[in-house]
Amino acid sequence: MAKIAFILLCHKDPDAIIQQAQQLTAVGDFIAIHFDARAPAKAFAQIQTALADNPNVAFAKKRIKCGWGEWSLVQATLYAVEAAVDAFPRATHFYMVSGDCMAIKSAKYAHQFLDDNDVDYVESFDYFESDWIKTGFKEERLVYRHFFNERTQKRLFYGSFWLQRRFGITRKVPADLQVMIGSQWWVLRRRTIEWIIDFTKKRKDVMRFFRTTWIPDETFFQTLVRHLVPSNEIQTRTMTFLMFTDYGMPVTFYNDHYDLLLAQDSLFARKISTEATELKTRLGKLYASGRDDFKVSNEGRSLFRFLSGRGRIGRRFASRFWETETSLGRERELLILACKKWHVAKRLVGSIRHHTDIPTIEYLFNEQDASLPDLGGIQSNLDKRTRHRRALMRMLFDYYDTDRLIICLDTASLDLMQDFFSDRSTTKLLEIECGMTDEYLAGHARRVGLAGDQTSDETLAQLLPTIRYDVLFESDRIRDAGFENFGRIVEANSPQDNAHPISRFLSVDDETARQIAETPHLFVD
Repeated sequence: MAKIAFILLCHKDPDAIIQQAQQLTAVGDFIAIHFDARAPAKAFAQIQTALADNPNVAFAKKRIKCGWGEWSLVQATLYAVEAAVDAFPRATHFYMVSGDCMAIKSAKYAHQFLDDNDVDYVESFDYFESDWIKTGFKEERLVYRHFFNERTQKRLFYGSFWLQRRFGITRKVPADLQVMIGSQWWVLRRRTIEWIIDFTKKRKDVMRFFRTTWIPDETFFQTLVRHLVPSNEIQTRTMTFLMFTDYGMPVTFYNDHYDLLLAQDSLFARKISTEATELKTRLGKLYASGRDDFKVSNEGRSLFRFLSGRGRIGRRFASRFWETETSLGRERELLILACKKWHVAKRLVGSIRHHTDIPTIEYLFNEQDASLPDLGGIQSNLDKRTRHRRALMRMLFDYYDTDRLIICLDTASLDLMQDFFSDRSTTKLLEIECGMTDEYLAGHARRVGLAGDQTSDETLAQLLPTIRYDVLFESDRIRDAGFENFGRIVEANSPQDNAHPISRFLSVDDETARQIAETPHLFVD
């Protein structure tokens, strides 16, 4: 009978990880865990302590800091795989999962399925001939070397790329490899895993190549399995049910999707919402239930395409079943910086970036050319961003793989603030109160079209009191709204006075807050 060693890569929510490990090992399967080294040591210690007496749990011998699109994700996987191979000699299959994955079949069903099908399950399509990559870089992922993280080191990432492109610094794919691409959620037999480990020790040239490939978790295992295993022993599919929207974001499943998930021709599903407590409870019990009466209809993806298509042409009269929750997420924290002087807020954001690792986005609902990732078009103009504000913010939380995100808003955007504060997520607001000189207000009038270069001083003198009152009125409206978690920093205050509201806003220590408050030339026009 098959025995599965689950390979779990995770970075947060230690309570959920402990529960997941206990559920998957309760029926005799195994799990090897790599917990991101970026996560707090206290959280990892909690996991180790809770699972210390479970002989079916192992931990990667080395923890590393992981980043999306980096080699670190593959290296962390290899560390966990090696730990599983050494710790669990009875494991016949190795199944890659994340903290967002849950079983949608019983262990009895999964074991029998793997016994009946002596193959490896991994999506592996020809990298150059297939259309698996819909947009963005394709051959550039491979022929150029990528040393930086595109999400956290955007300027360095693209600067390095354009420098290599300008001077024609390219490289060739190792001659004996046919590069393949596909989902990273694979199920591989023990023999295949042992071949891969052996290959990584012998082929240093291949390892060097993939270490500087962009998003190698979509190509490394996919390529090596095709290179090492006969094609008739490979099923080009994943046993984990997952779907993506037209914007390239993963579909999240909620409490009312239980029957839908059980009907899919897969053993696991991702991504399960952290808020879907009822669904998580039912699926948690399912794996040890011994059920084998699953009726597989496998209509999930076709149903998704049909309903989303009807919605796009105005013929869907019910809410999308995957969008029944419009919240940003109860566990998420949206931090809003509100300031009329955009350059001041941007300076403060730059300092926050320097002192913390919280992702930041400047005036995305106010500036057309705000720096945003490609989210399939929803980010293309201000009207679309504002109309789909919560969907956009959910995508940005997912894109940056974070539970905390900072955005900047103009003080006139009270309707957006009210909408975000009404969400079940945690929302914090820090208003930046700046001095408004006549020179600045005159410049503001020209920027917004209230005045031009030829406007007389007399006309401006009549206009400035109204503009000044308008700015003060916006600030008063924000304070009158009675927002919870509201704070203010004031240009006239000392850095020491401003440090306290910054500390509460960012949940950072006093010293870090003081350094941010002392940002050089913060309020200079």
